[in-house]
Amino acid sequence: MERHHPMQADKKTSAINRLKTVRGHLDAVIAMVEEERYCPEIMKQVSALQGSLEKVNRVLLEGHLETCVLHAISDGRTAEIVDELMETLRYTPAMTGPTEEAL
Repeated sequence: MERHHPMQADKKTSAINRLKTVRGHLDAVIAMVEEERYCPEIMKQVSALQGSLEKVNRVLLEGHLETCVLHAISDGRTAEIVDELMETLRYTPAMTGPTEEAL
């Protein structure tokens, strides 16, 4: 279905900044493995990376809902966009859980 609309500037900036942070963090975790650091320390950092990537996904979802989904609904493509969202969420189970703020 792909009917693309430009990402909102604030969402794009947030996603890029978060991804750059993840990249730096990932490099540090790779170094930890290369240095044979204590496995539980590495595992904690991997979990932190996963959490950071989940936050990126939430930012992207917010942007998608605020742009592409709204356009699709106003164009009368509600069923199509709901199907697309359901398919996307099927591959990102962390997106359907509680947010960090809700915990």
